[in-house]
Amino acid sequence: MLDEDRDLMRAFARYLERVNELAATEQQAVLTPIGERIRDHLGVDPQSVPVITEEFPDHRLVDADIALEALAGDAADALVGIAGDDSRFHSSVSEFIANPHTRWAVGPVGYAPRATGADSTRRVVSFGLRFVTFEGVPVAVLQRSAKPEYGRHRATLEVLAGDQDAASAFLRRLRELMIERSVLRGQVLSFVQSEYGADAGATFLRRPDVDADAVVLGEGVLDEVVAHVVGIGEQREALLAAGQHLKRGVLLYGPPGTGKTLTIRHLLARTPGVTAVLLTGSSIAAIGAAADLARTFQPSIVVLEDIDLVAMERHSSPQPLLFEVLDALDGLDGDADVAFVMTTNRVSVLERALADRPGRVDLAVEIPLPELPERVRLFRRYAAELPFSDDALAHAAERATGTTGSFAKELMRRSVLGAALRDATPSDEDLAAALDSLLTERSSLTRKLLGTRSGDEPDDDAEDDDEDVEDFAYVVSAAGAPLVFRGPGGSTSNGIDPTLRSPDDEDDVPGS
Repeated sequence: MLDEDRDLMRAFARYLERVNELAATEQQAVLTPIGERIRDHLGVDPQSVPVITEEFPDHRLVDADIALEALAGDAADALVGIAGDDSRFHSSVSEFIANPHTRWAVGPVGYAPRATGADSTRRVVSFGLRFVTFEGVPVAVLQRSAKPEYGRHRATLEVLAGDQDAASAFLRRLRELMIERSVLRGQVLSFVQSEYGADAGATFLRRPDVDADAVVLGEGVLDEVVAHVVGIGEQREALLAAGQHLKRGVLLYGPPGTGKTLTIRHLLARTPGVTAVLLTGSSIAAIGAAADLARTFQPSIVVLEDIDLVAMERHSSPQPLLFEVLDALDGLDGDADVAFVMTTNRVSVLERALADRPGRVDLAVEIPLPELPERVRLFRRYAAELPFSDDALAHAAERATGTTGSFAKELMRRSVLGAALRDATPSDEDLAAALDSLLTERSSLTRKLLGTRSGDEPDDDAEDDDEDVEDFAYVVSAAGAPLVFRGPGGSTSNGIDPTLRSPDDEDDVPGS
């Protein structure tokens, strides 16, 4: 090949490269209809504007929607959608502005319902573009809900403004409004996990309505718990003025069915307007998110039920999740009006970890099996309007040593059933017959499932738990920071008797 031919081919190749570069540049420079709309609002080329992305859990989307609506005002064209297929959910705002392959155009706004309470919802923007003027500066915001099925696990806001200082000020004001007008404040919340493995999200629960009379505990026990959890919040100003901290940790411990859950429900009933987060079982893994929420929406209460289930596998070291709980307690400022309330059926698996990190729990209260006076109150409460004599109820309570509210509830039902089978009105004889049946040897497992525990029913874990308690006494002494467990009447100890675990649900049982 002649040199002239080679030079010609090289020149032609350079020409083609230049043509391709110019074509690519022209394609990139062509704005989509959405890009043109954003350009007209901002007054500058949107391709030259940095995009600020704000991410947050999807349960805060409704707060963002309320805040953005307040900032946008009532302009009719302040909100538009983006037409297209499902690739919208994978595309960035930069791709919506200028795209050589897809001409993104204005379309319908995407909406989705979001809870604002246990019985209320709000229609929020799940996919839409807002045009806002903030302090005289035009701002564009792409608002999107989480789409875990498309790999988007958090809600996002993508903010564009020609003035970056104005964009930062806009986001600061947006965050303030999301807190000031939040639908989460003062609510009772729990956390759930998405089927797609998304971040835990908050869900609303109804606030319980449990008065003090429904909680059957030993003399002074409920008052002590209420004074620590509720009283500190009520005396906030006096405590802070005296240089005292507000954050507190409370541990309620004792056998299943003795009143721990009902005590918590009473605390929630006593604190209307206080934000409460309830975690139990696997949802305790959301302790970090719960602590952030509690810190943001003070005054607040974080409840961790059956914390022993996540604290330790039997005969192994504490799980990291327990340390996350303790870190959440430790991470609060002293003036944070936040109470952590924990319950456990087996305090021995927590004692060592709590003693090694003193100060996280500053009140531990034993909720033991009801003594005779409390059993009499339980039996009378569950008897309600049933025609049982006081003497019969008192005698039944005396015989039913080691029983809980669940046992009393079942006893009354069996008494009524026995009478109904005879087509008769319930009588003292029916009460005695039902009690005889529940106290037989063949009903021993039934009694355990109802939370009953007595000296003639062996505890397989007793020996191991006793060793744990002895070890804990030594750890407390060595640490020099006593963790005092108070029982009824102000008695103190380094531990409690081991208990049998039962699946008894304490929720609706007074004194359980």
